[in-house]
Amino acid sequence: MAQKRPDDIAAPASGPAPAKTRIDGIDAARALAVFGMFIVHLGVDSMGLLSPEDYAWDLHGIVRGNSSALFAFLAGVSLAMMTGRTRPLAGEPLFRAVVRIVTRAVLIALLGLILDLMAVPVAIILTYYGGFFLLALPLVRLRSWMLWTVAGVLAVVGPPLSFLLRDTLFPVQPRTGAVTSFTEFFLTGYYPAITFMAFVTAGMAVGRLDLTAHTVRLGLLAGGAAAAVCGYLGSWLTLGPLGGMERLMELRAPELAGAPLSTITDPAALEELRYAVDQEAESISGQVPTDSWWWLAVNTPHTGTTFEILEAVGQGLVVLVLCMWLCERARPVMYPLASVGRMPLTVYTGHLVVIAMLVAVAGYDFHTPWLTERFILGALLFATFWRLAFDRGPAEFLLGEAADGTVRLVGSLRDRG
Repeated sequence: MAQKRPDDIAAPASGPAPAKTRIDGIDAARALAVFGMFIVHLGVDSMGLLSPEDYAWDLHGIVRGNSSALFAFLAGVSLAMMTGRTRPLAGEPLFRAVVRIVTRAVLIALLGLILDLMAVPVAIILTYYGGFFLLALPLVRLRSWMLWTVAGVLAVVGPPLSFLLRDTLFPVQPRTGAVTSFTEFFLTGYYPAITFMAFVTAGMAVGRLDLTAHTVRLGLLAGGAAAAVCGYLGSWLTLGPLGGMERLMELRAPELAGAPLSTITDPAALEELRYAVDQEAESISGQVPTDSWWWLAVNTPHTGTTFEILEAVGQGLVVLVLCMWLCERARPVMYPLASVGRMPLTVYTGHLVVIAMLVAVAGYDFHTPWLTERFILGALLFATFWRLAFDRGPAEFLLGEAADGTVRLVGSLRDRG
C-alpha cells in the first residue's frame, strides 16, 4: 500500500431552555476544514489556480495539519452543542444525548475503518474522530472554564508525556492504515488522541459559551490571536535564542553533512543543514521524533507539540469568529460554504470514494491540474442544492436516524427493566 499522507461530526437541567438556532458560522468553519483536507489529499500538483512554482506549496503548508486540527476543534464545539450548549445537560436529557453520541461515534469509527480498506493514499480521520467523541464523554458535564483547564493541561502535559512513552515503551511502528491499534490511536498514529484531545476539549469549552454574544466573540478573537502568537514566538524563542535549532543541527550533522557540527565552517553548508532540519520538521506526521527533547520546540503542523497546539487552537478561534461574522453579514455569499459544513460526513466520505475511483482508473499518480478546484466546486454545488431540498446531508440523515433509533431502543429496554 502507498504511504498515506495525513491531512494531511436537548434541554438544560434547569431554567429556561437556551436558543437552539443553528450557527451557520460553525458550519462554514467546518467546511473550510474539509476543504483544507481536500487540498492536502489531492496535493499541489492537482491545483490549477495556484501552480507549484507560485503559491500552491504555501497554501498546502497552511492547511496541512491545521485543517485536521480545526476539524477536531469543531468536533468539540459540536459535542458541547449536543449536550446543552451554555448549560450542560443532566438527568434523562443527558442520558439520551450520550446514547446519541455513542451511536454516532461507533458508526463514524466503523465508516472510517471501511473507507480505510479502499487503500486510498490518505490518512483517514474518521476512526480517530469517533474515538475522540467517546473519550470526551466524561467531560460533557463540565463548564467552560473547567474545559479550558483540561485543554491547557493536555496541551502542556500531553506532548512530553507522548515523547516519554514513545521513547521508552511504545516506539512508532510502520503504518499500514489510518489506525490499526489502540497504541496508534492514543500515541503513534496520524492523529494521536494524547494531543488531539486538546483540540476537542478546547472546542467543547468554546461551545459552552454564548457564541451569539458580541463580547464573547471579541474575547475569542483576541484570545485566539494571542494563542497563535504565543505558539509562534515560543517556538521561535526556543529554537533560536535558546539554541534549540543548533542542538537539532548538531544531532543531524553526522548523518546529513557527514561531519560534526563543530567542524562545519562553510556558511552555505550550515544553511543547507538548517534547511534539512526545517524540512524534517515540516514532514512530521503525527508526533515528533524521540531522539532529542528539542523536537518539542518545533511548531510545525502535525507535530503534536505544545507550541503547535497553541497555534492551531488560536487559528481555529480566529477562523470560527470570522466565519460567524461573515455568515451574519454576507449570508447569500456564505450559504454554499455553510451548506458543505452542514454535511461534513457526506462530503468527506464522498471525496474519498471519488479518490478511490481515480486510483482504480489511473493508479496513485491520478493528480491533474484543476482537480482540487473541481472537487471543491463539486462539493459546493452538491451541498447547496441538497440543502435547498433537504435539511441534512444523506450520511448525516442516516446517522441521525440510527442515533434516534438507538435512543428509542434503549428507552424501551429500560422501561421493560
